Amino acid sequence: MSSSMATQLQGKVAFITGAGRGIGAGIASVLASRGALVAVCDVDGSAAQETADHINTAGGRAIAGAVDVTEPDSLQPFTSRAIAELGDIDICVPNAGVIGGKGFATRKDFTKQDWDMTFAVNVHGVANTVDSVKQQMMTREQGKIVIIASHGGRKPRGVADRARGSAQQPYAVSKAAAIQYTHFLAMELGAYNINVNAVCPGRLWTPMWEAIAINHKELDPAFADMTPHEIFIEQIKATMPLGRPQTPEDIGKTVAFLASDDSSEITGQAINVNGGAIFS
Repeated sequence: MSSSMATQLQGKVAFITGAGRGIGAGIASVLASRGALVAVCDVDGSAAQETADHINTAGGRAIAGAVDVTEPDSLQPFTSRAIAELGDIDICVPNAGVIGGKGFATRKDFTKQDWDMTFAVNVHGVANTVDSVKQQMMTREQGKIVIIASHGGRKPRGVADRARGSAQQPYAVSKAAAIQYTHFLAMELGAYNINVNAVCPGRLWTPMWEAIAINHKELDPAFADMTPHEIFIEQIKATMPLGRPQTPEDIGKTVAFLASDDSSEITGQAINVNGGAIFS
């Protein structure tokens, strides 16, 4: 990494939800490697602590906490602690997300529980996270908010994928809502010099995508003899011009750019990081 990249976010304080594993952990590691002080939280507090320990061992500075983003009363104590220990929050990354309710991976269709869970975490949880930090950003008239959505929220699946994608409807709709929230929030907070953007990841081998692959295996006989990871790779080759999966670090690098001064004139955008699978 160049010296300029290593100091890209020097002294900035970043708050990241869902950072115990997967994309959130990757984002936290990238931001820390570029000079940010990071407050990482997850509904699984021990997983968040593992992320913080990894960052601290690597020479960064991180604190961790157990937070349920669906409960504002769970978020506020940790944001207050982050400000007290690290300083005012400059960067907010609402990343916590779920693919569906309990048992999603083995269902052939969605249920009310899937609607309730995806909207509780992927929509209300994002808004709760922003609400926990935005007033101090408005008071200071500065801040960067980078919401983690999904390219699944950009447009419906094609006819060929309709059957195997039906169980993901609540997830996709919740991510579309997160993108629309990004647009509205950018208009609301622009007058306070706060940039609001979304990153839309494509396909990454994370626990969430493993659940999707298991679901595909349940839905489609063509996948019956394939492992979940083989299904994951097959779909990447079929849908992505670049032909390779994304990584949590790929998402983290885009977040780092949107959190930096280099993106000062970018707001209200939803940026795909998906190997070219979807162009709009």
